[in-house]
Amino acid sequence: MGNVEPEAHRESAGTETFETFFRRLHPQLVRIAYRVLGEPEAARDVAQDVLLAAYARYPDGLTNPSAWVRTAAVHQALNHLRSTRRRSRREVAEGPPPDGSQPEESVLLADERRRVRHALARLSKDKATILVLRHSGLSYLEVAESMGISPSSVGTTLRRAEEQFRKEVES
Repeated sequence: MGNVEPEAHRESAGTETFETFFRRLHPQLVRIAYRVLGEPEAARDVAQDVLLAAYARYPDGLTNPSAWVRTAAVHQALNHLRSTRRRSRREVAEGPPPDGSQPEESVLLADERRRVRHALARLSKDKATILVLRHSGLSYLEVAESMGISPSSVGTTLRRAEEQFRKEVES
């Protein structure tokens, strides 16, 4: 997907243009999507797709556009991860590629990443979202704002999500 620059003339209810909004949030959305996907190009695509969806609703349909795009980025990345996982299962059933000669360390690292992504994909969207947002560097307040929950419940919700995540990784 190529780079699409948003039109600068569309303005939010405040004074921020969509172009400013795009430039401010795009790097953060790429980081969030990358945490889920582990693939830079796919993460950039997810961030751009989410920002284009926000553009269609900006400024009228989003009361808190920053929170909406962060959450949407996690959801879009999880959807991408789940569809990729289904495709991977089909490929595994077909057998390994003929040139599958990777060093042992790379294979172990790839297996660990696969297990983490697989566990993340098995969590509910809310639990996966809170994990990804918090571990992408957002504060408790930003996580609460993005998910529409009270800041005081972020810690408890996050701990429950981390517990389930650990169980999923170990299973």
